[in-house]
Amino acid sequence: QVQLVESGGGLAQAGDSLRLSCAASRRTFSSYTMGWFRQAPGKEREFVGGISRNGGTTRYADSVKGRFTISRDNAKNTVYLQMNSLKPEDTAIYYCAAIFSTSVATQLTSYDYWGQGTQVTVSS
Repeated sequence: QVQLVESGGGLAQAGDSLRLSCAASRRTFSSYTMGWFRQAPGKEREFVGGISRNGGTTRYADSVKGRFTISRDNAKNTVYLQMNSLKPEDTAIYYCAAIFSTSVATQLTSYDYWGQGTQVTVSS
Protein backbone atom coordinates (compact mmCIF):
# COMPACT_ATOMS: atom_id res chain seq x y z
CA GLN A 1 0.00 0.00 0.00
CA VAL A 2 1.27 3.46 -0.90
CA GLN A 3 -0.24 6.62 0.52
CA LEU A 4 0.26 9.78 -1.49
CA VAL A 5 -0.23 13.35 -0.30
CA GLU A 6 -0.13 16.28 -2.71
CA SER A 7 0.63 19.85 -1.74
CA GLY A 8 1.52 23.14 -3.35
CA GLY A 9 -1.67 23.99 -5.14
CA GLY A 10 -3.31 27.38 -4.96
CA LEU A 11 -4.22 30.48 -6.89
CA ALA A 12 -2.03 31.84 -9.66
CA GLN A 13 -2.27 34.29 -12.49
CA ALA A 14 -1.61 33.48 -16.10
CA GLY A 15 2.12 33.32 -16.68
CA ASP A 16 2.94 32.45 -13.08
CA SER A 17 4.65 29.33 -11.81
CA LEU A 18 3.68 26.80 -9.17
CA ARG A 19 5.38 23.68 -7.90
CA LEU A 20 3.36 20.75 -6.70
CA SER A 21 4.78 18.09 -4.43
CA CYS A 22 3.61 14.59 -3.77
CA ALA A 23 4.97 12.79 -0.72
CA ALA A 24 4.76 9.01 -0.57
CA SER A 25 4.53 6.94 2.56
CA ARG A 26 6.42 3.92 1.41
CA ARG A 27 10.16 3.46 1.75
CA THR A 28 10.18 1.52 -1.53
CA PHE A 29 9.12 4.70 -3.34
CA SER A 30 11.97 4.22 -5.78
CA SER A 31 10.24 1.07 -7.06
CA TYR A 32 7.26 3.04 -8.32
CA THR A 33 6.74 4.95 -11.51
CA MET A 34 4.92 8.16 -10.67
CA GLY A 35 2.35 10.08 -12.65
CA TRP A 36 0.53 13.38 -12.45
CA PHE A 37 -3.04 13.72 -13.65
CA ARG A 38 -5.56 16.54 -13.54
CA GLN A 39 -9.29 16.91 -13.67
CA ALA A 40 -11.02 20.12 -14.63
CA PRO A 41 -14.68 20.73 -13.76
CA GLY A 42 -16.95 18.75 -16.01
CA LYS A 43 -14.07 16.95 -17.68
CA GLU A 44 -12.45 13.57 -17.38
CA ARG A 45 -9.22 13.08 -15.49
CA GLU A 46 -6.31 13.34 -17.90
CA PHE A 47 -2.64 12.47 -17.94
CA VAL A 48 -0.26 15.37 -17.38
CA GLY A 49 3.07 13.63 -17.09
CA GLY A 50 4.98 10.75 -15.60
CA ILE A 51 8.45 9.82 -14.44
CA SER A 52 10.17 6.47 -14.25
CA ARG A 53 11.52 4.93 -11.08
CA ASN A 54 15.00 6.34 -11.37
CA GLY A 55 13.91 9.57 -13.02
CA GLY A 56 15.60 8.72 -16.28
CA THR A 57 12.44 8.77 -18.37
CA THR A 58 9.69 11.35 -18.42
CA ARG A 59 6.58 11.69 -20.55
CA TYR A 60 4.25 14.66 -20.90
CA ALA A 61 0.92 15.47 -22.39
CA ASP A 62 1.21 17.70 -25.43
CA SER A 63 -0.75 20.41 -23.65
CA VAL A 64 1.96 20.88 -21.01
CA LYS A 65 5.10 19.92 -22.89
CA GLY A 66 7.72 22.64 -22.57
CA ARG A 67 5.94 24.28 -19.64
CA PHE A 68 5.75 21.55 -16.99
CA THR A 69 8.60 19.48 -15.61
CA ILE A 70 8.40 16.39 -13.46
CA SER A 71 11.20 15.39 -11.13
CA ARG A 72 11.63 13.15 -8.15
CA ASP A 73 13.81 12.80 -5.10
CA ASN A 74 13.84 9.17 -4.06
CA ALA A 75 15.71 9.97 -0.86
CA LYS A 76 12.76 12.13 0.18
CA ASN A 77 10.04 9.87 -1.25
CA THR A 78 8.74 12.86 -3.17
CA VAL A 79 7.80 13.66 -6.74
CA TYR A 80 7.41 17.20 -8.02
CA LEU A 81 5.54 18.93 -10.79
CA GLN A 82 7.03 22.29 -11.73
CA MET A 83 4.45 24.28 -13.66
CA ASN A 84 5.61 27.35 -15.55
CA SER A 85 3.79 29.74 -17.86
CA LEU A 86 0.47 28.75 -16.36
CA LYS A 87 -2.68 29.24 -18.38
CA PRO A 88 -6.31 29.47 -17.27
CA GLU A 89 -6.92 26.12 -18.96
CA ASP A 90 -4.49 24.55 -16.47
CA THR A 91 -7.10 25.09 -13.77
CA ALA A 92 -7.93 21.69 -12.31
CA ILE A 93 -7.47 19.38 -9.38
CA TYR A 94 -4.06 17.78 -9.73
CA TYR A 95 -3.48 14.23 -8.58
CA CYS A 96 -0.34 12.20 -8.24
CA ALA A 97 -0.45 8.47 -8.77
CA ALA A 98 1.87 5.50 -8.42
CA ILE A 99 2.32 2.26 -10.28
CA PHE A 100 4.69 -0.59 -9.54
CA SER A 101 6.18 -0.63 -13.00
CA THR A 102 9.31 0.07 -14.98
CA SER A 103 7.57 2.02 -17.72
CA VAL A 104 5.78 5.36 -17.65
CA ALA A 105 2.11 4.68 -18.23
CA THR A 106 -0.18 7.39 -19.54
CA GLN A 107 -3.51 5.68 -18.92
CA LEU A 108 -5.38 6.50 -15.75
CA THR A 109 -6.45 2.89 -15.24
CA SER A 110 -2.84 1.72 -15.13
CA TYR A 111 -2.14 3.41 -11.81
CA ASP A 112 -2.74 1.62 -8.54
CA TYR A 113 -2.46 4.35 -5.93
CA TRP A 114 -3.78 7.91 -5.88
CA GLY A 115 -3.49 10.98 -3.75
CA GLN A 116 -6.43 13.12 -2.69
CA GLY A 117 -5.59 15.92 -5.11
CA THR A 118 -4.67 19.57 -4.83
CA GLN A 119 -6.53 22.44 -6.47
CA VAL A 120 -4.78 24.71 -8.93
CA THR A 121 -6.66 27.77 -10.14
CA VAL A 122 -5.20 30.06 -12.78
CA SER A 123 -6.84 33.39 -13.50
CA SER A 124 -6.40 35.38 -16.67
